[in-house]
Order: sequence, then structure tokens, then C-alpha cells
Amino acid sequence: MKTLQFRQAICEAMSEEMRTDDSIYLMGEEVAEYNGAYKASKGMLDEFGAERVIDTPISELGFAGVGVGSAMLGNRPIIEFMTFNFALVGIDQIINNAAKIRQMSGGQLPCPIVFRGPTASAGQLAATHSQAFESWYANCPGLKVVVPSNPADAKGLLKASIRDNDPVIFMESEQMYGDKGDVPEGDYTIPLGVADIKREGKDVTIVSFGKIIKEAYKAADELEKEGISCEIIDLRTVRPMDIDSIVNSVKKTNRLVILEEAWPFGNVSTEIIYHVQDKAFDYLDAPVVKINTADTPAPYSPVLLAEWLPNSSDVVKGVKKVLYKD
Repeated sequence: MKTLQFRQAICEAMSEEMRTDDSIYLMGEEVAEYNGAYKASKGMLDEFGAERVIDTPISELGFAGVGVGSAMLGNRPIIEFMTFNFALVGIDQIINNAAKIRQMSGGQLPCPIVFRGPTASAGQLAATHSQAFESWYANCPGLKVVVPSNPADAKGLLKASIRDNDPVIFMESEQMYGDKGDVPEGDYTIPLGVADIKREGKDVTIVSFGKIIKEAYKAADELEKEGISCEIIDLRTVRPMDIDSIVNSVKKTNRLVILEEAWPFGNVSTEIIYHVQDKAFDYLDAPVVKINTADTPAPYSPVLLAEWLPNSSDVVKGVKKVLYKD
């Protein structure tokens, strides 16, 4: 094992894959000369040159389209958005072209492309820069959606995403790039569509993903002091979703709390709840609790933002609710 920052794990994953496959390249705003807006491509221009680490104009629609077209012609692009808030400008290329071209061409044109960059809130960046779009992209057949929560998972999942023959939406967080964690030495991948039980428990299942899962860990530590044992599942991949791992955990704990940094209407949590009631209804000893942001655009005020975002106290309350201890 070695200790890496999240940004270093992302950089290693891209660099290792680019060393073994000349068809892979990185393209986006400030990825080359500036070493990436969050330094996730530091040193890659020096190693791979300007033909494979490509700075673009501020035109997400344009360079997303270039990436999709080149993937159809046999390349494996990595397209970096400075934030997925900006990907809305290029979403036509992602939804109407990348996600659909394999089916619309009768399988003749695969689209092995990774769209990556930060998602959700990153402090006081206000409403148009603090949006979680995982459920938007996961709603579209043809796309895979990955949201890692730590450096080791980030590296293994990104390498698997780059090797995948379908378009992958790979979502990170500005607030996680400096996080440090142990990362395995050598080449490894983590298969898409496989969740991970980060913490074993027997009283309640907590499902989460991405940076907000840290609040679940804090809550579990607090609840453990009261003799409450929490099992924490990190989805890692939103689509395809590992429903079996969630259902099996619920069959053991009989209670479910879902923590997601997203608006409450029609999100990943609601999809999980549908499958759990379909496959494990008789095992539930309490209604499922889902914890989301407030149903408003993200506020700029730090006081309001703290109220808007889910936190560990919300998780503690949710767990006690399903245990009838509130």
C-alpha cells in the first residue's frame, strides 16, 4: 500500500492506462499547461505531450462532441469537465449521442469514453455550481455512472471506466481532491456495479456514496457509543446499481437509511427504496428513511448552506427513527 491524495489517485489511473494504450487521451479546460484545475493531471502534459493531453477553449459542447466523435472512430477519450455543472452545456452530446449511438448504429459504433469531473457542492459556490446530477445521468440508458468516495476506489474504478466499452460518467468532488488514503501498489481495477460494505453492522443499514458518505461514518461512530451498530454500504457505482448487496444487508438489519447529497425528488434514494420494497418488504421492521438536501437551490450563505446540506446529525436522527428511538 501507498498513501495518495484523491487527485494523485485520479492522475495515476489516467497515466497508467495511457501508458498501455495509445488511443487514450485527456481533453478539457486547463488539463495540460495548468496541470488541471484541481491538479488531477499534474505532470501528464510533460509525459504524454500536447497531442494526448489537450487544453480546450471554454466550450463544453464542442469538446464533448469531439470526444464522442473520436470514440466512435476507435479512440478512448477522457473528457474532463471543470465541474459537472458546466457539463449541462454539453449534455446534448452525452445524452443524445454518447449514450445512444451503440443502439442507433445497430452495434456498429461503440462509444468508449469517460466524462469525469466534480459533482455536487464544494462550499460557498452558490446555486449554479452546487448541483448533484448523478440521478440525471443514471436515468439515461446507455450511460454508466460512477461516484467514488476515497482514493483507492477512485483509482480502481477510473481504470475500469477507461477500459469499459460504454460511456461512463465519473463524478468526483472538489472537496475530496486533497483527501488521503491507502492505495494498492501495482495495477488493479474495481468492477463497475459492485458496492462495498465499508463497515459491518447488525442494527441498521446505511447506504450512501461520494463525499457525503463521510457524514455516515461520523454518525456511525456516535451511534456506536450508544450501542447501535450500523452497516455502511458505499454504492460506488450508481448505474449499474448493486441492489443485491443492499437487499442482503437489509435482510440482516431489517432497517434502512439512505444518505444522498441531492434534491429529494426523483433521486437515487427513491430508486433504492423501490427495489428494497420489491425484494425485501417482509424484512423491513420500519419505513425506510432517506436523507437529502433541502428542496431548494443551494444557498450561498454559509449558515443556510449548513442547513441545506445533510450532515451526521441528520443521519443519527434517521437511524434513531427507524429504530423507534426518536
